[in-house]
Amino acid sequence: MEWRNAKMTPGEDDPAALSAAKSIAEASGGEVVGLTIGDGDASWALARGVQQAFSITGAVSLPDNAATAAILAAAVGRIGGVDVVVIGDSKQDPGVGPALAGLLGWPAVMALVSATAEDGRVAAIRRVGAKQETFSIAPPVVLGVAAESDLETTPGMKELLAARKRPLTQLTVADLGIDIAHAVTSRGTQKPDVTPARVFEGEPAVVAEQLLSALRAEGVLSGR
Repeated sequence: MEWRNAKMTPGEDDPAALSAAKSIAEASGGEVVGLTIGDGDASWALARGVQQAFSITGAVSLPDNAATAAILAAAVGRIGGVDVVVIGDSKQDPGVGPALAGLLGWPAVMALVSATAEDGRVAAIRRVGAKQETFSIAPPVVLGVAAESDLETTPGMKELLAARKRPLTQLTVADLGIDIAHAVTSRGTQKPDVTPARVFEGEPAVVAEQLLSALRAEGVLSGR
């Protein structure tokens, strides 16, 4: 499938990441700055309370998470004065967050469900099974936030109009002074091979015998 002409849309984790970023900014007196690359829609964040945004154009769809992280890291450096980077803990590109943290030289905590600021540090929560882990991290830090639901508030007309007045700075990859090396090449996509399901019908005793015969044929059972 060819995706280069498809318009990118926010992922399911992006609303949760934005909510965490706003919570940290409100509790610390900071400012949320939006950042998108490629043909991502910066107005999405501007209409949801982000005061200013940066859009990095000229970045094609990259199968290499490290290349995507390199663009983001260069943009973070260009913006300057950044203490916390909050990113959607995307299932499609799980390597971007850790790679970004590595390029920045910052610690990273991924798969969070919420975060805020307390006493100059970041307080974050992650759920692992039935347990809840609570972190206290000193900035700078990269946070990966995963959505717990697909609920997302749609901005009203007032927010949409306000978004048009907020500053959007457009930069290119060349402006960032980096050369993206395509270390990974996508050679195609295909579904994994699966074993067709078998349905046994008839009287219970007959069906049970058919099932046992099938299990013996597959080597799952031995003997009679």
